[in-house]
Amino acid sequence: MKKVVISHRLHDDGMAVLEKAKVNIAITNNGDPKAMLPELLDAEGLIIRIGAIDRETMLAAKNLKVIGRPGVGVDDVDVDTATELGIPVVIAPGANTRSVAEHAFAFMFAAAKDMIHTDKELRKGNFSIRSSYKAFEIYGKTLGLVGYGNIGSVLAQMAASVGMKVVVYDPYIKPEAISGVGYQYESDLERLLQLADVVSLHVPLTAKTKNLIGADELKLMKKNAILINCARGGIVDETALAKALENNELHAAATDVFGTEPVTAGEPLLTYENIIVSPHMAGQTKEAASAVATMAAEGVIAVINGQRWQHVCNPKAYEHPRWN
Repeated sequence: MKKVVISHRLHDDGMAVLEKAKVNIAITNNGDPKAMLPELLDAEGLIIRIGAIDRETMLAAKNLKVIGRPGVGVDDVDVDTATELGIPVVIAPGANTRSVAEHAFAFMFAAAKDMIHTDKELRKGNFSIRSSYKAFEIYGKTLGLVGYGNIGSVLAQMAASVGMKVVVYDPYIKPEAISGVGYQYESDLERLLQLADVVSLHVPLTAKTKNLIGADELKLMKKNAILINCARGGIVDETALAKALENNELHAAATDVFGTEPVTAGEPLLTYENIIVSPHMAGQTKEAASAVATMAAEGVIAVINGQRWQHVCNPKAYEHPRWN
């Protein structure tokens, strides 16, 4: 019987796909490559919900044919090694697009209206917090999007629908594709940071985007601006962000992601009142969790059975001799 290892249990709909395929399922409840390796030695498939896989583990797992990610982030997968070995890395593009976009949209309103802070104060009996006048209207403000992929483009539509101006920075998108739908294209990230009242990040974590928003970039932003990150933690220099929040250099920040996860109570960013946090759950709605798990499971089963699944981040893996 073919075997699939899962770092953590998938949504029931994804598990149903694997069970219907009648594969042997091993759940490690640990995403550390070394912890998963004993189960991977005779496995043909791996699905990583939380965790990583490195070159050493892939080289040791001689039977591994496919790696699945219920999402689109692959920064914790050694994709170069997977491609070298002819192992497709299955992803779930678009499955959680709306969920993440809505989360960023909700962050924007909660931060602009000072909702979390005032909620906490009112529960303490501080009714006079209503007169702090920190809240502001979104209408007429500028949303600066860093990244205009599936999620960024949906968030742009939402923002425009409530009367916001949308400015987009994305070096991989043609300017006319942005201006053609009524938004402003900005080729310079620094200029976008200066223009925007709300900056929302929607780029993958790569060597180029690591600490993309650091101390210098934060200083360029308006003093009453909001920074939103529903992408990856490493895109923002958290030390620099903590300093900016401490010095009230921003109106607020909101993040669903952190450089190190899971987050503990000692995380420095959790100590500031002018940041809203959530536990990497933007894509964890009922609808999205079902969709990403199902897509990942279907792709892993297809590849195990010798099919060239379309939704992979490394199609060059199919050029490996094992696919001839």
